[in-house]
Amino acid sequence: QVHVVESGGGLVQAGGSLSLSCSVSGTIFSIVAMGWYRQAPGEQRELVAQINAGHATHYADSVKGRFTISRDNVNNAVHLRMNSLKSEDAAVYYCNAVGYETASPPVRFDSWGQGTQVTVSS
Repeated sequence: QVHVVESGGGLVQAGGSLSLSCSVSGTIFSIVAMGWYRQAPGEQRELVAQINAGHATHYADSVKGRFTISRDNVNNAVHLRMNSLKSEDAAVYYCNAVGYETASPPVRFDSWGQGTQVTVSS
């Protein structure tokens, strides 16, 4: 099994910064991609940022230039640094990891964390 745990959410003033972290553990053979998604009340879950094993990144247009995703392949962790936060960034942020479990042959996994709340006050 693969477990995904987020940390670092909280309350921040508009214009401020916040960092999120995500740790992936379990019977992991490899992690192909890790990403952050968010879901605001009444909205669909949307991709915020994603990073692959080679550290290539992809960002939603709404966060480009403000958010930075980084990955620690040794510790199977991914981080999201959020700067210049806006009220529209408020949401529950979810970490996602896609890869293969240790098995013969390897079994694909697509796992989610429980989410962490980011609240932005104006």
